[in-house]
Amino acid sequence: MYNEIEITHDYVTQYIRALTLPKSGVMLEIEKEIRLGNAYYPIIKPEVVELITVLLAMNNPKKILEIGTNVGYSAIHMAKVSGARIETIEREDHLVELATANIKKECLEDRIRILNGDALEILGKLEEQKYDVVFMDCAKGQYINLLKDCKRVLRSGGILITDNVLHEGIVAKSRYNIGRKNRTIQRRLKEFLWAITHDSQLKTSIIPIGDGLSVSYKK
Repeated sequence: MYNEIEITHDYVTQYIRALTLPKSGVMLEIEKEIRLGNAYYPIIKPEVVELITVLLAMNNPKKILEIGTNVGYSAIHMAKVSGARIETIEREDHLVELATANIKKECLEDRIRILNGDALEILGKLEEQKYDVVFMDCAKGQYINLLKDCKRVLRSGGILITDNVLHEGIVAKSRYNIGRKNRTIQRRLKEFLWAITHDSQLKTSIIPIGDGLSVSYKK
């Protein structure tokens, strides 16, 4: 069973989660599989789901790019709460297969398109200022490498949402207080957070919910 490390007080997190409305359909099925220990998929936390819902309602996006499809949980949610068309990048074939099946169950094939391949390669081929929202939830050590193209494909006035940016709180710790295997990802996440908070094109807020979420508005 996967053990989560919360970056906020557990009782606060549980209270907030108790206020959220239950999911339905495929999203509920995925949550049940995780809760029962039958599978582990790194889906976004309930409080992050709610914040993304509000951000999409405020932004009213027509086109969304997601980097990191996994089993389609986030893409399905974003499609359900907005009228947007979504393109979502996933390199792992078995996850593409699972996500495709989940998307079909929700009859969202006409609005969610999976791009199978390496995110850096695919991003480099996408049009400039094509998307109203970019949601990044992939390999955390790659965020800094993907940032340039994320900005390029995001329109002015669009938002970049990035999940897991505090990575169980390790980014705030001294490198000597974390295991060696986490030091590289800590360094890269710190580089990413520095970049998005000191970029003249972006206005960024780092929010300590879930595993840390950053929201950046492109001027």
